[in-house]
Amino acid sequence: MSSLFPALTAGPAADRPALRFGERSLTYAELAAAAGTVAGAVRQARRVAVWATPDLSTTVAVTGALLAGVPVVPLNPRSGERELGHILADSAPDLVLAAPGQDLPAPVRGLPRLDVDPAGGDAGAPPAGGDSRDDRDEDPALIVYTSGTTGPPKGAVIPRRAIAATLDALADAWQWTDDDVLVHGLPLFHVHGLVLGVLGPLRRGGSVRHLGRFTTEGVARELNAGATMLFGVPTMYHRIAEALPREPELVKALASARLLVSGSAALPVHDHERIAAATGRRVIERYGMTETLMNTSVHADGEARPGTVGVPLPGVELRLVEEDGSRVTAYDGQSVGEIQVRGPNLFTGYLGRPDATAAAFTADGWFRTGDMAVCEPDGYVRIVGRKATDLIKSGGYKIGAGEIENALLEHPAVREAAVTGEPDADLGERIVAWIVPVDPQSPPTLEELAGHVARRLAPHKRPRVVHHLDALPRNDMGKIMKRALSHD
Repeated sequence: MSSLFPALTAGPAADRPALRFGERSLTYAELAAAAGTVAGAVRQARRVAVWATPDLSTTVAVTGALLAGVPVVPLNPRSGERELGHILADSAPDLVLAAPGQDLPAPVRGLPRLDVDPAGGDAGAPPAGGDSRDDRDEDPALIVYTSGTTGPPKGAVIPRRAIAATLDALADAWQWTDDDVLVHGLPLFHVHGLVLGVLGPLRRGGSVRHLGRFTTEGVARELNAGATMLFGVPTMYHRIAEALPREPELVKALASARLLVSGSAALPVHDHERIAAATGRRVIERYGMTETLMNTSVHADGEARPGTVGVPLPGVELRLVEEDGSRVTAYDGQSVGEIQVRGPNLFTGYLGRPDATAAAFTADGWFRTGDMAVCEPDGYVRIVGRKATDLIKSGGYKIGAGEIENALLEHPAVREAAVTGEPDADLGERIVAWIVPVDPQSPPTLEELAGHVARRLAPHKRPRVVHHLDALPRNDMGKIMKRALSHD
């Protein structure tokens, strides 16, 4: 049995609930049988694709393949045919695993298919077929494709070692045990929803209740029925913050939770404060990405400081560097640098792309994240944006878009905000604010917003241009797609 999932071995945990999606659930014994059947069916494959819908079949398929030591390529069901075609041609899986009766699009239909029935496990079958590769830590476990904002998606090869290291480091930081019951409604084709949200509870021997589709009513129901942890992205927590004044059961639920975790993008300070004021509970944030899994987190017993992502996890080294590669030595909360990391949590490279892999690492082995941050004197990390889209050089200053966005979101007339830079003959770049107003008939003026930011941050960080929008462009994870914002 794979060492990634010690709780799947026979023992006292066999009758404990492992997974629940809607009305369907599996105990550890049932999951072991179902995943063992999958493992036996795929053990000769070089790699497999999984049609990653939010249901039991996906979790059984992934668990079974990992038990057999076969790498998994999770496929986003919302991807277009061109993107799916690229991913399948690039990764060349031997077959696709999907729920029985699931209709698959044209590029995926060309693969041999294995239907995964969560109720079809053979309890007597050997789970990994006798020659499992479970102890080879550097073997690939997942090949997760990046968003492809600067070209076709690249397949990040995530070894078994990285999954184990990240989940064990988070167990230490979050005091995560087999008593915890996790609630989430995230997709299962990326690191947050699949690795943290499903493999995390299974590695600990706890359980996960997946909502299928996120709703505040579902969150309230599960947390009030004994769940202890909630994982979400900022869009979800924003909806929670909006709903709290009119949903007393949601207030009660969040107040009773042991841990509320947000990730995948920065949670605006305004939403932090609204949730804390209503429930007495702070949301903690963590920082990671596909290629590195998790790098930092606020600890369960640490200070949940809005706007920060905590400190490096055990085993993770983190440094900030200037554009010339020299190290930022000032932990003053102001000096901005690019985050570079190294540790057992890192991927091994991009599939079939040695050029891209080499470019992603420094000569001394640090991964270039492309994220810009400052460090507080006590080591807390505060992300200020992406190097490519969120670092604005204006009037001789290096300015992170994220802190301006947080300031704008504190204005009572602003519902959503994004900040970019555009060329300016005098300043080099000028700060541009993209605003979704609370009242479209009476949007805040440039003068109002510039004064608001100048008072909270500094005059040189005030926006010089404001655009009013009906909505901000976002991807499946709720991240704002700044490249879709046009200055024309």
